Amino acid sequence: MAVRPLVLCANLPHICATASSHLKLSSESREMTRSLHHSKLSRRIGAIATMVSVLLAGDTVFNKERANGFDFGFVVPDQTIEQAESVVRTHAQALIEVKTLLESESWKVAQKELRRSSANLEQDFYTIINSKPGSQRPRLRQLYKDIFTNVVSLDYAARDKDAAKVWECYKNIVVALDDMLSRI
Repeated sequence: MAVRPLVLCANLPHICATASSHLKLSSESREMTRSLHHSKLSRRIGAIATMVSVLLAGDTVFNKERANGFDFGFVVPDQTIEQAESVVRTHAQALIEVKTLLESESWKVAQKELRRSSANLEQDFYTIINSKPGSQRPRLRQLYKDIFTNVVSLDYAARDKDAAKVWECYKNIVVALDDMLSRI
C-alpha cells in the first residue's frame, strides 16, 4: 500500500499531495512529466489549428462555383415540377448541342459545356422522376442512369481524346434522351 502513493506522486507531483510528496523526484521522472504535458499541449494546439483552418478556409475549399467538376446537388430547393418540365427540353437540347464542339474536337470546351448542361438536366430529371407515380419510376430511373453514365463516359473519352468512344457515348445519350423525353 505504501508503494502506490509513491509511484503516483513520482509521475504526477502536481496532482498528488500526500505525506510522501516531500521526496525529491529524480531528473528522469521530471523529464517524463514535462514531455507528457508537452505532448498533450501540442496535440491540443494542433487540433485547434486544424479546426480554425477548416472553418476559415471552408468557404474557399467547398465553393461549388469554382469547381469545374460535376454538380452533385440534385434538387434545386425552390424548383417545382412545372418549372422542371418547362425547362427540361431546353436543357436536353443544350446537352445535344455539345455535338458541334465534339465535331470541332474542342475537347476542353466540350467537357465544360457537357458538365454544365448535364448538371441542369440532371436536376430537372430528378425532380420530374420524383413527381411520377411509383409504377413509372423504375424505368425512368434506368433511363436516368443510362443517360448520366454515358455523360460521364463521354467526359472521360473527351479528356482522353478518344473520338470513337466519344461518338459511341454521344449516340447512347441521344437515344436515351429521346426515350426519356417521350415518357415524361
